[in-house]
Amino acid sequence: MATSYKKLWKLLIDKDMKKKDLELQAKISHYTINKLNRGENVNVDTLEKICRTLNCSIEDIVEFVPDK
Repeated sequence: MATSYKKLWKLLIDKDMKKKDLELQAKISHYTINKLNRGENVNVDTLEKICRTLNCSIEDIVEFVPDK
């Protein structure tokens, strides 16, 4: 299964935030933002920081997509 963060990017658009804003407010690294961009795995603690910053739940920012 692949990890998709498309929901996260849509949520940022809805909240009129840039990835850099998320990086600063959630106190996550630019490297982590790049990993999210590539759909790579990130630490659950990182996802928690994002959820706290955006006031959402994990299913609002990530989904698992079956491999084709």
